[in-house]
Amino acid sequence: MRSRITDRCAGVRIRRAVARDAKRLTRLVTTSRAYEGPYAHMVEGYRVGPDYIEAHAVHVAVDDGGRVLGFYALVLSPPELDLMFVADGAQGRGIGRLLIGHLREEARRAGLAAVRVVAHPPAEGFYRGVGAERTGTVEARPPAVRWDRPELMLMTDEGT
Repeated sequence: MRSRITDRCAGVRIRRAVARDAKRLTRLVTTSRAYEGPYAHMVEGYRVGPDYIEAHAVHVAVDDGGRVLGFYALVLSPPELDLMFVADGAQGRGIGRLLIGHLREEARRAGLAAVRVVAHPPAEGFYRGVGAERTGTVEARPPAVRWDRPELMLMTDEGT
């Protein structure tokens, strides 16, 4: 029996990112509606480079046509979700939950019990919805980060 997430994400697979994905991942970050308005400066000039992809566990969700629907970057030491984005047009289809499930599997394989998440404030509800628990607040550090951000812990042994 298939899960609802698997059914909603039919035709989507997750694979390890490669250097040639860098431009597509950068575009996904810099065009995200989540970073409009007061958050826009955070992604101005942001770049996901091939070197970043090589250095971290970056995975992408792609459809049957190879279109990138989302991605995440897991830093193993110390364990932290560094980046996670779902394309604006793919939101609400379960792609984020699929990526979190994959991240949990990868973190477990690496021997991690939990992964720290410092969330974009509007994304806190999503992370709590997939089982992350709030552990604190990371204070603003102007000029780079002008607002406080929720800090959460995502356990690797919980279901998605």
